Amino acid sequence: MARSAALLGCVLLFSVGAHAQQVSSKAPPLSPQETVNSMEIQSGYRMVPVLAEPHIHEPSAIAWDGNGRMYVVEMRTYMQDIDGQNQFAPASRVSRHEDTDGDGLYDKHTVFADKLVLPRMVLPLRDRVLIRETNTLDIKSYQDLNGDGVADRIELIHQGGPRGGNLEHQPSGLIWNIDNWLYTAMSPFRYRVTENKIIRDRIPGSSGQWGLTHDNVGRLFYSFAGGENPVADFQRPLVYGHLRLPGEQAPGFREVFPIDDIPDTQGGRGRLRANNTLNHFTASCGQSIFRGDRLPLDFHGDLIICEPVGRLIRRAKVTNDRGKMVVSNAYDRQEFIASRDPNFRPINSATGPDGCLYLVDMYRGIIQEGNWVRRGSYLRGIVKKYELEKNIGRGRIYRVEHETTIRGPQPKMLDETPAQLVAHLSHPNGWWRSEAQKLIILHADLSVVEALQQLAEGGQAPLGRLHAWWTLEGLNAIDTPFLQVGFHDPDSRVRAAVMRIAEAFINRDRSLDGAIERLAQDEDPDVAIQVVLSSGRGAHPQALALADQIVKAHTSNPSIRDLAGQFRSRMEAIRAERLRIEELRRRNKLLAESVERGQLTYSTLCINCHGRDGKGRPAPDRKELMLAPALAGSSRVLGHKERLTRVLLHGLLGPIEGKTYAGGLMLPMRRNSDRWIADVATYIRNSFGNSAPLIEDVDVKRIRAAAAPRNEPWTLSELALYDPPALANRADWKLATSHNAKALPSAIDGKPGTRWDTQGVQRPGMWFRISLPEPIRVMSLVLDTRGSHDDYPRDYQVHVSVDGNEWGQPVATGHGDLPITQIELNAPHPVAHIRITQTGSSPNKYWSIHELTIKGLSPHTAARAALSLSQRLAAESPSVLAQQARQNGSAARGAALFFNPAQSCAKCHEPDSGKRLGPDLASKREGVNDVFLVDSVLRPSQHIRKGFEPLVVVTLDGLIVTGFAIADDADRIVLREPAAGKELFIDKKDIEETRKGVTSLMPAGLANQLVDRQQFLDLVRFLMEIYEQGPDRLAELKSVANRALPKSSPNPKR
Repeated sequence: MARSAALLGCVLLFSVGAHAQQVSSKAPPLSPQETVNSMEIQSGYRMVPVLAEPHIHEPSAIAWDGNGRMYVVEMRTYMQDIDGQNQFAPASRVSRHEDTDGDGLYDKHTVFADKLVLPRMVLPLRDRVLIRETNTLDIKSYQDLNGDGVADRIELIHQGGPRGGNLEHQPSGLIWNIDNWLYTAMSPFRYRVTENKIIRDRIPGSSGQWGLTHDNVGRLFYSFAGGENPVADFQRPLVYGHLRLPGEQAPGFREVFPIDDIPDTQGGRGRLRANNTLNHFTASCGQSIFRGDRLPLDFHGDLIICEPVGRLIRRAKVTNDRGKMVVSNAYDRQEFIASRDPNFRPINSATGPDGCLYLVDMYRGIIQEGNWVRRGSYLRGIVKKYELEKNIGRGRIYRVEHETTIRGPQPKMLDETPAQLVAHLSHPNGWWRSEAQKLIILHADLSVVEALQQLAEGGQAPLGRLHAWWTLEGLNAIDTPFLQVGFHDPDSRVRAAVMRIAEAFINRDRSLDGAIERLAQDEDPDVAIQVVLSSGRGAHPQALALADQIVKAHTSNPSIRDLAGQFRSRMEAIRAERLRIEELRRRNKLLAESVERGQLTYSTLCINCHGRDGKGRPAPDRKELMLAPALAGSSRVLGHKERLTRVLLHGLLGPIEGKTYAGGLMLPMRRNSDRWIADVATYIRNSFGNSAPLIEDVDVKRIRAAAAPRNEPWTLSELALYDPPALANRADWKLATSHNAKALPSAIDGKPGTRWDTQGVQRPGMWFRISLPEPIRVMSLVLDTRGSHDDYPRDYQVHVSVDGNEWGQPVATGHGDLPITQIELNAPHPVAHIRITQTGSSPNKYWSIHELTIKGLSPHTAARAALSLSQRLAAESPSVLAQQARQNGSAARGAALFFNPAQSCAKCHEPDSGKRLGPDLASKREGVNDVFLVDSVLRPSQHIRKGFEPLVVVTLDGLIVTGFAIADDADRIVLREPAAGKELFIDKKDIEETRKGVTSLMPAGLANQLVDRQQFLDLVRFLMEIYEQGPDRLAELKSVANRALPKSSPNPKR
């Protein structure tokens, strides 16, 4: 059972320094000892603070060098106010801390690297430390040449280029794995240190978000905060692709059991229990496999997961079920550590040199990045309520000990020779083994090869032999005869590792074939699986036959079958993608290059919600909901580049085509470069069966500038302006051409079987001109040549003109390569004349147009569309709207809207369960007429119904609570909270004042959730009928709505 923890051991003095005048009165910061006392820790364990403010502020990651000195990443500019202003100022740092007297507390402190932009990776090597900052893929080397603990030589050791985007969605980690490659989360690359240089290698995919860890054999464990998945892609290393198995997380694993009740989750009320505690992982990060030797033996190999929103630490058992790795909670409906301190924000963990577990606590009020605390968000209200934004500039590092713990010695590996380091490869603490392996490789001293071979072949400790093999690999000191020795090791972990090392040889060296065939018969499922993976990745000539043989020999083991099938499918998908890119390159080199770059980003970031196939991924705990909408065949993707580019720059919020998604908000990507945005957009427009024109960086630059004043995410209704319908007034167009004028009408007659053509093969200079009856903002042209399959323009330019005389520079250029040529114009101002010039050549094909389509908006329509639906409706006469609702509205369609979960109407006014949060709209009351109903939707604060007037209660400690008063006696007031109907009990002795609210708790602007004016009329007509005919009519219309009637109007008028 869990118990309240008392601090055992030494405690640091608590100092808030300059922040003493800026703390929350609702959630004040505690001292480290008070925070520990607020925790429930599983029996036998204790938390010991070893480092805290003022020595560190905003810690986010830690790492030790070979002498046990701790390097702390300090993100000192992270969320220093509620809006996250100036986060990218160069004011963060990496500090270094030493325990000089051996008491387990860090007492010597230096600023190792200063003036950094939110550093996110730190990796000590032998004589230098690697650091990467936010917004770049560059890796820099920092060296302390004079021994004062401060870096005085800084070198760019790897130039990766800029990396934009939300800082939560950038690479993190940088760990040296047992295979001698450096891995990061959220990146499709791995790195290797060779002769003071770093080389980069692309891997099949990307995974994870904040934090990364590996186990004793090199399995990587990722986690997704945004995807609410605490552990992912841990079956086998990611070099073999995303290999996942059903049941790899035990039932209920993602449910969490915190003990604090501050509801500051970005997921809103749906992520909370009735008692306000978090019900599901929502910010999992900073995971580590415990590989130390100073906690009980059953702790070794457990997975530690930080959950800062829940203020808890999960301890997970990692078990091997015949080759399938399974994670499960170590405790029954409890956590390893949970705190009641609102500021306890654990975000990283690590095994230390002393064999204990270390936890990094950012210790602050707000943990989410600014996009989640935007104005109007649920989370912002909670943050303000508890004044969490005031708690900044602190941080703690804790050591987790057991009552039996005797801390291990401090290492001095940086002072040891490679020969001395070999002995540490068999150390019981995994930190020592990994550090020794890394340092031996960095020394590059081949004099230890013989000792390593002896250890690999005859060492007593299996893990010592395992590290000896990988150290030899890192020194490039393995040949095929020695590999034969490893295939016979008595430990399956070593045999599997040797098979993996052999990947570099098996394609060209046939001397290993017999040994590999024998290894394919290994009874151990992990070895069998590794033979399947390595023979495929190493391109063994008999890879497919070996895989089939192994699957057949293990018919009772579905994990081997599933992993082999997934791996084979991935290899086939890679080959198919290469062929697709080659075909794209043949047709359009620029397009193909953009798609390749965009695929890299998509597989790193977008895939987590939109899926590998672009069809969206289901929410992990609500299978009826998808995390994000499908991109395959989406009109938002295939429509005009103006709309898609704006979505990528600023994000998207709200229902999409009547559906809600678990992700809720697509985060803005505007911090990324124009090229980055263009490549992602081009990739999704030309993948998953989609086909659309290239978007270039100059397009993004122009659209970014036009939308610069905007800071909020878009809704689909607002974006309608940027992908308008086709013009319907073709009869009023005037056409002209350089060739075959008599056939011009056939280009716009609505008959796909007729056509205009040039009556000659394509030559540069042929042109086709359209004059419109009035100037419009032309967005795009569609040239349909499907009736003459190959008659598309080989190359083209498009010019526009206001008067038909001055044409200016081209507003579009491109290459035709398909029967339908979509041309998107960069023409921000209204024009009346359009000229398409064919600039390419064909030896045997005419230029033909079977159907010409123009999409654009008149200046009046464009100005009107720039206003939201609520704004446009509010500008109209309420009496006219009421009259039209009665004449043209459909109560049945209105009921479908009212009861649609994507809207919020029924949730408050007609809930299926729970308390009613809005008035009964089918009940009679005075003063209600048609105009009243229109106003009640558009201007909810104009008519607040009796019994639903908000009451504002101000408590003595400054807390402001607004809700519906449902009880008021001599001792207390009871309010019903409007968001979820929770009853709030407030003692009158704690109240400073109460006052009636003048603003309805129904927000203004809800009409923006509707698609068009007709839907508004339908909704008002529904309100009219249920008010006039009462509950029976309401029940009747509800039944009709539940049978999923058609949408309000087939052709929305915007």
